[in-house]
Amino acid sequence: MKNTKFSNFWDSLNSSFWFVPTVMVFLAIALSFLTIGIDQNQKTNLIGELGWAYTLGPSGSRAILSAIASSMMSVATTAFSITIVALQLASSQFGPRLLRNFMQDRGNQIVLGTFISTFVYSLMVLRTINGSEKNEFVPHLAVTCGIGLAIASIGVLIYFIHHSASSIQVDHVIKLVGDELDRAIDRLFPKNIGTSKSKNKQQDNQSDIAADIPANFDQDSRPIKAINGGYIQAINNYELMQIAIEHNLLLQILQRPGRFIVEGIELAQVFPGKEVNEQLVSKINDAFLIGSQRTEMQDVEFSIDQLVEIAVRALSPGINDPFTAIRCIDQLSAALCRLTQREIPSPYRYDDSNQLRMIAEPIAFADVMDAAFNQIRQNGKSNVAVTMRLLEAIAVVARFTDRTTHRKALKRHADLTDRASQQANFDELDRKDIQERYLAALKAIKQE
Repeated sequence: MKNTKFSNFWDSLNSSFWFVPTVMVFLAIALSFLTIGIDQNQKTNLIGELGWAYTLGPSGSRAILSAIASSMMSVATTAFSITIVALQLASSQFGPRLLRNFMQDRGNQIVLGTFISTFVYSLMVLRTINGSEKNEFVPHLAVTCGIGLAIASIGVLIYFIHHSASSIQVDHVIKLVGDELDRAIDRLFPKNIGTSKSKNKQQDNQSDIAADIPANFDQDSRPIKAINGGYIQAINNYELMQIAIEHNLLLQILQRPGRFIVEGIELAQVFPGKEVNEQLVSKINDAFLIGSQRTEMQDVEFSIDQLVEIAVRALSPGINDPFTAIRCIDQLSAALCRLTQREIPSPYRYDDSNQLRMIAEPIAFADVMDAAFNQIRQNGKSNVAVTMRLLEAIAVVARFTDRTTHRKALKRHADLTDRASQQANFDELDRKDIQERYLAALKAIKQE
């Protein structure tokens, strides 16, 4: 991925609450110069001939622009206060890690930007109005545009009230996180990633791959240690491949996006180790984007953990909302069904000369299953409805895959869920319902 750093920078801009409003303010300033320039250079009274245009004098223009500016600041303050309340509610109900999703909400950013840009536009136009008799100047077109922006702001305010009410609903939040998870799966698990030795045939023969790994790799390789600590937000695989080709290396990546690393931990193994120097250590470290928090850019488990956090909070004794947990299980099962139909990228990466250059840290379907279901099962083992929905979700996912590794992971979670239910103090009829779901899951998995 050539533009990993740019993608990470763009993602940080999207997560900020200031970028879109700032752009809109600059556009408002540009619009003010444009409309004022048209007013100053027009030869005829074309604006005055339009029945819907503003054509009053300097005092009236100042009054209406002042009213627009003051009202926009009041509305912007109110909107900002509502946003803060929504963020506080989201933090307490869904978890602080989901605040990033609310800050990324483009609707909220545009609403705030509309109010502030209308305020700035009114000020920019207001400064040009001249009421002296000799040099009287009223930018009628600019004032008319200001009135239009004020009317548009009213529509935006109505939208904001509706959007704020709907954005904090749990179903809406779960759907947004689920959509983000689907996009992450589509982005991280495409149909062709990792170059095999033959362009016409995927290299799945482990003996052929083993032959490409030097026999003395473990003895003659040297580790590259992390210069900084934090969460691995992304790994620039393209840059690592170029480093490996330039220095004729074989790199084994020991970490993957989403993991927390401490300074001095091993990031990669380099073969041959004699090529390792300070410059190479710096280059490889630069290919690892380290930050204070996880992102979804290359971390499929990030969105899964967000859904799991919502479910676990819902299952806590203080909230006791199994319906929200069930909704999260449904979204997770849909994502797992999507994942089963994708090829897990090969960890072995070859250059254009069919030489092995990189061995990436693999992610298995079983790892994703564990991230999706482990904590929900552990926290919901005393809830009949959650237990049954977990088994139903496993049965649904099993219908979308015929791979042995996938079915083993599904069978393991079905057994764990059934075993947890046996330890709970359920009524006999409830236990019978759970057993029926367990047997249905085993049938879907096609395990004896």
